Amino acid sequence: MALFSMKLDNLKALFVNELRDLYDAENQITKALPKLIDKSQNPQLKAGLKEHLEVTHGQIRRLDRIFQMLNEKATGETCKGMKGLIAEGDEMVSHSGDASVIDAGIISAAQRVEHYEMAGYGTVRTYAELLGHREMANLLQQTLDEEKQADETLSQIAKTINVEAKAA
Repeated sequence: MALFSMKLDNLKALFVNELRDLYDAENQITKALPKLIDKSQNPQLKAGLKEHLEVTHGQIRRLDRIFQMLNEKATGETCKGMKGLIAEGDEMVSHSGDASVIDAGIISAAQRVEHYEMAGYGTVRTYAELLGHREMANLLQQTLDEEKQADETLSQIAKTINVEAKAA
């Protein structure tokens, strides 16, 4: 539940609200990724998730910068969508079974997170453009590009892991 209620009566208010949602989502991810890293067995997957954890910290710093530019606080929203996606990921890693099958499930959960983030960042980048915030739009595009790269990396790793999972 939001810490306070915000009136959404213009695009800037919606922009700030959506940024807060993404900020909370990124912070949730920094808490969830270490569990996935610990449970993953494939060295490529483990390395990819560790790298994305570092990238995520940079994305949070970028959002902090945007909030400073807007003279707004970053907190105030809880990203319920990310909470649900993370809960699904937690459920995935709680299963016992073949390591390659669990790793394939981790990739599935992680890609759902990436796609959710890509949708969110694409939207707020467009809002920033419409509001004339070119620098913010560029910062948000940088994050969107990183999320797309993470998704592509996971897809590449999945090509090997899914074959191993099929053989299990």
